[in-house]
Amino acid sequence: MYIEIVILAAIILFGLNYTGRINANRFVADNEVYFRKLKESDWDFYVKARYSDRVNADFLFNNRVRDGLITIVLVNGLLISNISYVTVLLSFVIGYVVFKSKYNSLKKYYKAHLTDIDSMLPYYLKGLEILIQHYTVPVALGKSISDAPDIFKEGLQEMVNQINDGDDTITPYMNFAKTYPVRDSMRMMRLLYRLSLGSQEHKQEQLLTFSRTISNLQQKARELKYKNRLEKMEGMTMKMLIATGVGVMILMVFAIIKLMNI
Repeated sequence: MYIEIVILAAIILFGLNYTGRINANRFVADNEVYFRKLKESDWDFYVKARYSDRVNADFLFNNRVRDGLITIVLVNGLLISNISYVTVLLSFVIGYVVFKSKYNSLKKYYKAHLTDIDSMLPYYLKGLEILIQHYTVPVALGKSISDAPDIFKEGLQEMVNQINDGDDTITPYMNFAKTYPVRDSMRMMRLLYRLSLGSQEHKQEQLLTFSRTISNLQQKARELKYKNRLEKMEGMTMKMLIATGVGVMILMVFAIIKLMNI
């Protein structure tokens, strides 16, 4: 009887949410300022790394909060007959795990594709280097956006807007590096800022330094890519050897048992 009541309550709750009488999304949106304190600093980056601009990071975060809250309510409903401080705490723990699951999934995706994502920056900077030979750094940045990897486009546009609004400090460059914490992004943005400050007489010298640094990053990216590929092949070979060894051992055991029966 208790299970039937819980199921009925869940159906009623779903019906009220579906008809708009109770709206979990609206509740999250109305209290967004409080839930934002739970947002991870690298959440936006992981969303962009996985979905590019196809998915709104804030919308996805609100869905995470909604799922966590619904989980807390459902767990409390299931344990209502034994409600206590422990069960309430348990419901919040389970709700938090559900809330963090999407973040952990995106973080796992980033780590699995770390080499590919990190290699995007030096190859983008190589194209930017060619533009800087003919234009100033701010103009070159603006012209590079259309050909930049999708993951960087929004951040580049924000950086260009800040520079065009009169911010001639290093802040726009560092904001970009913080938004996209890929390998060596901080160092490259500092070099780019120094290049934007250089006089025309020293531009070629600074550009050579910038170019050499990019080439080193590209070389590191290629070496890491080949290393990961080699490790993957070694791992597959090891799995095959283990599977073969286990199979041979099983066959030997069966052969010994058969001989003993004879």
